[in-house]
Amino acid sequence: MRRHTDMDMTSGAILPKLLKLSLPLMLSSVLQLLFNAADIIVVGNFASDNSLAAVGSTTALVNLMTNLFLGLSTGANVLASHYLGAGDNERVSKAVHTSMVLSVISGLMLTAAGCIFADDLLELMQTPPEVLELSALYLRIYFAGMTAMMIYNLGSSILRAKGDTKRPLYYLTFAGAINVVLNLIFVILCQMDVAGVALATVISQCISALLIVMCLVKENGGFKLEFRKLRLDRATVGKMLKIGVPAGFQGVVFSLSNVVIQSSINSFGAVVMAGSAAAASIEGFIWVSMNSFSQGALTFTSANIGAGKYSRVNRIALISCSCAAVVGLVLGNLAYFFGTPLLGIYDPRPDVIEAGLVRMSLVCTLYFTCGLMDCIVGSIRGMEYAVTPTIVSLLGACGLRILWIFTGFQLPEFHTVFWLFMSYPASWVITFFVHLICFFFMRRRLPKKDIPAQK
Repeated sequence: MRRHTDMDMTSGAILPKLLKLSLPLMLSSVLQLLFNAADIIVVGNFASDNSLAAVGSTTALVNLMTNLFLGLSTGANVLASHYLGAGDNERVSKAVHTSMVLSVISGLMLTAAGCIFADDLLELMQTPPEVLELSALYLRIYFAGMTAMMIYNLGSSILRAKGDTKRPLYYLTFAGAINVVLNLIFVILCQMDVAGVALATVISQCISALLIVMCLVKENGGFKLEFRKLRLDRATVGKMLKIGVPAGFQGVVFSLSNVVIQSSINSFGAVVMAGSAAAASIEGFIWVSMNSFSQGALTFTSANIGAGKYSRVNRIALISCSCAAVVGLVLGNLAYFFGTPLLGIYDPRPDVIEAGLVRMSLVCTLYFTCGLMDCIVGSIRGMEYAVTPTIVSLLGACGLRILWIFTGFQLPEFHTVFWLFMSYPASWVITFFVHLICFFFMRRRLPKKDIPAQK
């Protein structure tokens, strides 16, 4: 029996259904970002002087350590969508239960790594001594909640496979509200500084994870979570890792280049660090808004490949890219236009706002090119090609940025914050066109005719 939250992605008009899936996902992602944004806003206004720099300087490092494992959610989404499109409930069930076991294992591994290596990693990033202790404290507490974060992300990716993005939105709304309230209580009333905002985030992540598990337990058919069935199915793990590890490695590649850039940002001092952290938080809302269409492209493409509806693949890619570009252009330029008051929410100091505007002038206004790149990658992964987009991203995003940092950026005339941030849009444009060529090449490998629907 089909629930009202389920969606048939293999027939009918694509745009209305893509919007129906992507818009709640966009709002969910925005709420998830609010966890970190609330941390930054609270510490910027109510904590010690170096607290904002301490929290902001950990973002790139957190992404680096989590993206490899979060790639598993891509693998879970692709498999569940494909099996659902093919009408194979038994394999859907194996994907659900394997995903939940992997989420716990990966979460525990991340907690151990974050707690043990926090100081060493922050020192490698040239974190200034005056913020090192606060950054390490925030990082250790934050990573205590990694298992909950992994459970939520893999669980929500399973629900997304059948077009359900509304319930994860409801759960994050509730958890996000609790996060904001706890931030204010722990920092203002309890004077816990960065430890307070990290603890508030961990608690809210645990709540969202619990809600997603309860949701899956109440599901029907292959999507129903039964604790007695929790085990790693060898074949499912293999396929999930085949798709998810390259996807996660691409996230690591992007994060690695961001860590290198963050190290260069740190060399300009605490003011530039604070301005960049505030700007990056604002940019994050734009990115997740565009990326929701990339997730939509992945889910729709995978479902249609599973159902043998190959003729819809090109239209899915075109429509998702168009939606992401429009969102990126509108939100990115609005964010830059209102940059001064937006940055002032995070830190009212004029020198911090000025530093943030330099970054936003380059990243926000051209962010739509990143949306185009991500949507093409989503379509390629939906066709179950995982390694190629990773290699392209390795060379196009990470390679170009790191090459620039260690060559042209070292010249005195280019050793400025402006030229540092210019590496972002330049790498997006080049990488997008290479991905586009790969998409058309791989699309030609699919069958020319659709498989007739079974009566």
